[in-house]
Amino acid sequence: MPHRPVTPLLVLALSLGFVPTLDRGRLPFAAPVAAQQVSGAQSLAPYVPTPQDVVDRMLALAGVSGADVVYDLGCGDGRLVITAAKRYGARGVGVDIDPERIAESEANAKRAGVEKFVTFKLQDAMSVDVSPATVVTLYLLSSSNLKLRPLLTKQLRPGSRIVSHAFSMGDWQAEKVDTFQDANGSTRTLYLWRTDGKVRP
Repeated sequence: MPHRPVTPLLVLALSLGFVPTLDRGRLPFAAPVAAQQVSGAQSLAPYVPTPQDVVDRMLALAGVSGADVVYDLGCGDGRLVITAAKRYGARGVGVDIDPERIAESEANAKRAGVEKFVTFKLQDAMSVDVSPATVVTLYLLSSSNLKLRPLLTKQLRPGSRIVSHAFSMGDWQAEKVDTFQDANGSTRTLYLWRTDGKVRP
């Protein structure tokens, strides 16, 4: 789901019940949560698209191949699973609570010619069955990662990979940490975990 580390302005917006979004080339604006979300679902992070070069690096860190099924929880405009399908031939499933983002993702997949390889679900990430996934990607908040952690470690098969942009998973030590500068000169950090069959609370 697509996101950037939270600033004090974003924290304030979330506390007031707003989800900030970005329109390319324009300033952020806020829209009421109720207008954007699946009924009853809570946003795990504000929507901020992951830069394409960071998407590429996340998929490379996970070692994605045509044999993989990539789930992106909080898929935004779908760019991560679309890239996985187009570049590696992987199957992809994007999940988001915002119907506008799902519509955008489906349109982007069709434009990229990979609509047969990817599926998008309008669903709360906390209720998704991720057991078919071999790779799960995240761009959420630390608190959201901790909420998802027991679900991921319980459902994913041993050897499945989890890649998170910017945020860790508490005391679960990452197998690899990749810190680099993106195309715009911003410092980015990616975390990779490999599941081992242990359920982590």
